[in-house]
Amino acid sequence: MDQPKVTLADIDAQIAEWQREKSGSDKEVLIAEMIRTIVKLGGDGTSRGDLKILNRTLKELRQAFKVFAPYRKVRKVSIFGSTHIQENDPYYHLAKQLADRLAQEGLMVITGAGPGIMQAGHEGAGRKNSFGVNIRLPALQQANRFIKDDGKLMNFHFFFTRKLMFVKEADAVVIFPGGFGTHDELSESLTLAQTGKSQIVPIILMDLFDKDYWKQWEKFVRESMLSRGYISGREFSFFKIMDNVEAAVGEIKNFYRNFHSYRFVKQNLIIRLNHPPASGLIDTLNQTFVDILKGGKIDQTDSLPEEADDPDTLHLPRLSVPFNRRDFARLREMIDVINHEG
Repeated sequence: MDQPKVTLADIDAQIAEWQREKSGSDKEVLIAEMIRTIVKLGGDGTSRGDLKILNRTLKELRQAFKVFAPYRKVRKVSIFGSTHIQENDPYYHLAKQLADRLAQEGLMVITGAGPGIMQAGHEGAGRKNSFGVNIRLPALQQANRFIKDDGKLMNFHFFFTRKLMFVKEADAVVIFPGGFGTHDELSESLTLAQTGKSQIVPIILMDLFDKDYWKQWEKFVRESMLSRGYISGREFSFFKIMDNVEAAVGEIKNFYRNFHSYRFVKQNLIIRLNHPPASGLIDTLNQTFVDILKGGKIDQTDSLPEEADDPDTLHLPRLSVPFNRRDFARLREMIDVINHEG
C-alpha cells in the first residue's frame, strides 16, 4: 500500500508542534524559520549544485560557531599579511612580536593558519591563544606547525564563510603588507565599517619604521579616491598606520577603555560602556555629534528588554543614541571621545 505523500503543510505542522514542545524562545523561532526555508528549497527546483553550496556553507559555519563559542568573552585580534614572508624577514619578527604582546594582554589571535605573517601570528601568540582559519586551495595549503592539529584550527572551502568568521569574531584587525588577498581583507574591513555592516573595531595597518608600504597605499587613496569624491575625508578615521608594537597594542586596549560594544534597538543605537559616563560626557557628545543625531539627543539608559538575549552585558551602563545610521566614520570618532573623556 502506497504511503501518503508528505506535503509542505504537513512538515510545517510538525515544525509548529516542535516549537510548542520547546520553550518558544527566539532561538527556536529562528531554527523553525531555517527549517522552513530548507524545506521550501525542495519545492523551488533548486539545482543539486546550489544545494551543495548551501549544505557546505551551513556545515562550515556550524563548526566554526562551535569552535569559537567557548571563547566568546575573550577579545580577539585578526591578523592578515603575506604568505610569502619568510621566517627571517623583519616583517615576520614584527608580526611575531605583536602577537606575543597581544597574548600577554589577554587577547587571542586569529590568522589564516598558513605560512608567512599567519605563522608569525601563531608563533608569537602561542597555540593556546591562537585560532587558525584555513582555506582549502587546489594547491593544498597546509596549516603551519604552530596551529596544526589544534582544536581551534578550522578548514574552509569557501572564502566567504572564512571571511565572515574573521570579521564576526574580531575585536580588532591588524594588517601587514601583502598581496591581493591581504588587500581583499583590508577592503572588506573598511567597507564593512563604512557601511555599518559590522561592529566598528580598530583597524591597524602595520609597517616597519623605515618602510612606506602603507604610506604609499594611503597616498593612492588620497590622490585617486578622496580627490575624486569616492570617499570622504572622515573615513580615514577607520584606520591608523603604525610601526610600533607597543603603540598598536595600546591603540587596541584604549579602544575598549570605556567603550564596550553597541547594537541597534528599534530606532536607536545602544552603546554599552565599561564604566558610568563621566560628568559632562553626555553634554559633550550631544554638542560635538549633533550632526549625526536624528530626532532626539543622547541619553543614559538602562538595559532594554530587547537586549535580554545578551545577558553578559545587561549590567553595563548604556547610552541611547538616535544615530542616523549613515555617518559611521563619525560614530568611530564618537567612540574615541567616549574613551578619552568618558
